[in-house]
Amino acid sequence: MPDSTYINNKAKAKNTYDAIVVGSGISGGWAAKELCEKGLKVLLLDRGRNVVHGDYPTATKNPWEFTHRLHLTQEDKRKNFVQSRHYSFREDNKHFYVDDQQNPYDEIKRFDWIRGDVVGGRSLLWARACYRWSDIDFEANLKDGHGIDWPIRYKDIESWYDYIETFIGVSGHADGIPQLPDGKYLPPFEMNCVEKDFKQKVESKFPGRKVIMGRTANLTKPVQGRGQCQARDLCHRGCPYGAYFSTNASTIPAAYATGNLTVRPHSIVNKIIYDEQRKRATGVEIIDTETKHEETFYARLLFLNASTVATAFILLHSTSNRFPNGLGNGSDQVGRNLMDHHKGIEITADVDGFESSYYYGRRPTSLYIPRFRNITEKSKDFIRGYYFGASAYRPPQQKDAPIGAALKEVLTEPGAWKMGMWTAGECLPYADNRVTLNNNKKDQWGRPLIAVDCEFKENENAMHRDIAGTGKEIMEAAGFKNIIVEDNMSFPGNSNHEMGTARMGLGPKTSVLNKFNQMHEVPNVFITDGSCMVSSACLNPSLTIWPLQQGLVTML
Repeated sequence: MPDSTYINNKAKAKNTYDAIVVGSGISGGWAAKELCEKGLKVLLLDRGRNVVHGDYPTATKNPWEFTHRLHLTQEDKRKNFVQSRHYSFREDNKHFYVDDQQNPYDEIKRFDWIRGDVVGGRSLLWARACYRWSDIDFEANLKDGHGIDWPIRYKDIESWYDYIETFIGVSGHADGIPQLPDGKYLPPFEMNCVEKDFKQKVESKFPGRKVIMGRTANLTKPVQGRGQCQARDLCHRGCPYGAYFSTNASTIPAAYATGNLTVRPHSIVNKIIYDEQRKRATGVEIIDTETKHEETFYARLLFLNASTVATAFILLHSTSNRFPNGLGNGSDQVGRNLMDHHKGIEITADVDGFESSYYYGRRPTSLYIPRFRNITEKSKDFIRGYYFGASAYRPPQQKDAPIGAALKEVLTEPGAWKMGMWTAGECLPYADNRVTLNNNKKDQWGRPLIAVDCEFKENENAMHRDIAGTGKEIMEAAGFKNIIVEDNMSFPGNSNHEMGTARMGLGPKTSVLNKFNQMHEVPNVFITDGSCMVSSACLNPSLTIWPLQQGLVTML
């Protein structure tokens, strides 16, 4: 008989890398690039099909080329009963999203888990907002006693913010706002005439409230071989110009250029393999979604970037004698402190005047009103705060529209100006907002179902009420008319800003990771997606997740 040890060793050698990165989204693609550029041989795993830059089948289609004119059918909504809860899931990009029928999870309380199912993940689908956090955010837990203290401060990652913004390309303006640190920017997009007037009126009546142009990972000048934004506002389809940051257009090409990257799609990571003797992780077990076979890959370093909920599953499912409750879970914090931003208020108003003016293109970002509540203006009803987004626009003529040729003629002229506002607010870390495993139910791979028990609580509800009144106040101060406030508070998950479940901290009793995103109890495993966040701020997390990786990459 052949020597089985020899055969196994040969297979193991073939499947061995310096580092394995699980997940190819915003954080995983970045980790792969940085590790490859350090000279490591890297295996990048993703559960979805492969998408290479340019493989965007709807990117240049006209609206009339879609059977349902960009709308979802009832069948789409039935089959995609979770993904269709989100505004971004549409006829022109539904091919990037997960199939809900094939990927069930247990909603103990409603949780809108919006997921990509392609290499590149949600980096193809994100809203691209890029705002630095400040020490107001990093010190919040310590000062008000909710959650644990962050093990870092702004100064620890300031230079990494610079590095990342320079590479990905962020357009914006240095506005000199203390709670919103300035960065390294390409020229900003321009405000239109109504927005400039709105800025002047709001800032004059509320000195602590600033109105700025949004900071976004859309290029206003070419960067790293990627083209300038064409202001089509079709980013959600994938950009053939590479004009917004995505893994596919930016970090994977950079990693491939080193000759050190291997990408393996169709690979669901089932668990991390732990060596009890060495007290190290040795690799990952995956399920190939095409062959249905299990396979194991080995590496001396593991980077977990599967996204917050999926990362929690992998850790909880990676049990052993040493870790019966999940890998590195001696603190019982794995799966806990799940956070997302709350949203759902939309405010519209009519704007008089400016009928002789219009604007060019479809700008891919909006105005931004940084957090002022509990900074320059205190609230007695809640802690932390929120921001507003806003934009002015001219919809088609609609009043007294005729039919036939006359209707076509009316539609060639824009209607009156309108202003829209929306918002997102901070969620506190709560230990009972958590991800667990339901061992009584199995998915198609025979694994326990992910169970999510998460809700917004009274602080978020009080903040939400304040947002509605304050937004209307801002519209009134600007002199707008016919103000309509639509209030449908989102459920957790719907902002796509999942954070927590494997938080950083100062010690292993209260946290999963140290300040380098390194597991306290399994030192060769690093978690560098949103799982590591200790609080949620009210700012988009992506730009801050990136620099949290850099300190540890420098160590290697």
